[in-house]
Amino acid sequence: MITGINHLTLAVRDLERSFDFYTRVVGLQPVVKWARGAYLHAGDDWICLSLDAETRTGPLPEYTHVAFSVGAEAFARCTNVIREQGVAIWKENRSEGDSLYFLDPDGHKLEIHTGDLQTRLAALRETPYEGLEWFIAAPRSE
Repeated sequence: MITGINHLTLAVRDLERSFDFYTRVVGLQPVVKWARGAYLHAGDDWICLSLDAETRTGPLPEYTHVAFSVGAEAFARCTNVIREQGVAIWKENRSEGDSLYFLDPDGHKLEIHTGDLQTRLAALRETPYEGLEWFIAAPRSE
């Protein structure tokens, strides 16, 4: 039985550039780095950067992306750091909670987000998506 997501690996073209981006701009904590990769902490989760000559050179047209949690009190500070670096923004936020959608140096689509699954479910209760089907009890408004 699956117990969670173990880790996320991102292929990168330039390890030093990506290591700098993810530690200095995004704010992940470095754990280890070697010639072809690095492990970084993202809260209680971990990310692997893996050097790969086949890495994309820009964003894919689909919506697939990685969202990092950030506290509401830190959202403005994180947003400012990302914007000050001239990082490309790929989408404007239209969902619950504060979000900033941006690209890493290889075109991986990223997001920082202040909500969690419970806040998203509460928003769905208030404004359901078309064809929404619940598999757990819908959260009650407070």
